[in-house]
Amino acid sequence: MRWQGQRESENVEDLRGDSGGGGGGFGGLPIGGRGLSLGGVVVALVAGWIFGINPLALLGLMDSGGPPPTAQREVTPSHPTDERARFASVVLADTEDVWGAIMGRAQRNYEPPRMVLFRGATRTACGLGESAAGPFYCPADRKVYIDLGFFDTLSQRLGAPGDFAQAYVIAHEVGHHVQQELGLTQRVDAQRQRLSQAQANQLSVRLELQADCFAGVWAHHSQRGKGWLEQGDIEEGLNAASQIGDDTLQRRSRGTVVPESFTHGSSAQRVQWFRRGLQSGQPAQCNTFETAGS
Repeated sequence: MRWQGQRESENVEDLRGDSGGGGGGFGGLPIGGRGLSLGGVVVALVAGWIFGINPLALLGLMDSGGPPPTAQREVTPSHPTDERARFASVVLADTEDVWGAIMGRAQRNYEPPRMVLFRGATRTACGLGESAAGPFYCPADRKVYIDLGFFDTLSQRLGAPGDFAQAYVIAHEVGHHVQQELGLTQRVDAQRQRLSQAQANQLSVRLELQADCFAGVWAHHSQRGKGWLEQGDIEEGLNAASQIGDDTLQRRSRGTVVPESFTHGSSAQRVQWFRRGLQSGQPAQCNTFETAGS
């Protein structure tokens, strides 16, 4: 990606010099209204790194109520100077432009999310966010949380290198914010409370696949507007979507696949929906909830 020289977002909070979340117990980042992101013990850890879910939540060891969120102190937005953080800021800025224009054409106002860069742990309105959970979106404070060290894991341990692979991850989390803006997250979370675990997992899968499709929609319009993607970039994004599918992660971690435990979709599904958004550029093509068999 030819990203150097592009606009950087004003909506960045760099907490990497902060001491982190401090003491206290886990607030947790369960799926649904309390926290959303990019799913034995080993599987939970791997899924946590990728999907932005506290591994304890995946193991069923967390009380769904959890303690009330701890109040957060005010942080002055910063403009990071290191290359990796500036790249993330540029990608965030472009999602602001793309989704602002899309929402504007639909006579909707788009309020972009803030991006919080941290190391180790940080307190969020969804509980204590940890690096081990990977990038995640917290609907309660409307922020995307990223420990940039995750991108080393993505490249070196999960076989998804490249700057556009990183951009896909950021765009996926912003996709969850778009769902929040449209009221989709709230409706799905309300439905999940009335369903069995297996049925709730299926709704989670649909929500995650839609965020993949929204990431593709962003990439479509971003390339049309900037022409900044280079040869191989799209393949990097598709490969990233494939490498973080539930079946691929489960097979890598324990050698078996349990489809009924999926929370984010198979590799084939994630690639399919990212590609669908990429090719169409139409959010209306991302209705994963009414598409049977995919």
